[in-house]
Amino acid sequence: MAKPRTRRVPVTLANRPTATGRWLRGIHFSGFSLVMMGLLVMAVVILAPTLRALVEQRQQIADQQQAVDRLSAQVTDLKEQRARWNDPSYIRSQARDRLNYVMPGEVSYLVIDDRPPASTAAGDTPISSKLQKTDTDWVQSLFGSFMGAGLTTATPDQLSGTTPTTPAPTPTPGG
Repeated sequence: MAKPRTRRVPVTLANRPTATGRWLRGIHFSGFSLVMMGLLVMAVVILAPTLRALVEQRQQIADQQQAVDRLSAQVTDLKEQRARWNDPSYIRSQARDRLNYVMPGEVSYLVIDDRPPASTAAGDTPISSKLQKTDTDWVQSLFGSFMGAGLTTATPDQLSGTTPTTPAPTPTPGG
């Protein structure tokens, strides 16, 4: 039996080169360009850790320089303070202010409580600087209150402390 023939229609594709296609076709790889590309990749791989270490070292140097500057400022302040303490008039003024010293022949008055009388008697409760510890356990108190309220058989009037006008009947078992 003979096969039916299929008719072939010639199809022509438009071969219009685009700008990207022309650019890609214009790239030619030679042995030299491949070697140079390999050398470039190797240079990046080899130099990247070294450059990272260089940047870290520069940062550490900058931090240490800031620390040196800060400490040199402290040294300058301490030298100025030492120079002040070498002055006898400064020592005399510090002794007067800090230690309440007076020169011979002078009279010193020390005011202990310079507040007005109204502010000293603010309340009758004593003020203490000591820490106080309570003797009750608030968790146990809360639990006891919760259980007592939930398990009680008392009426709301009995719990509130008021006496009802009519006595509540007492339940009897079995009757």
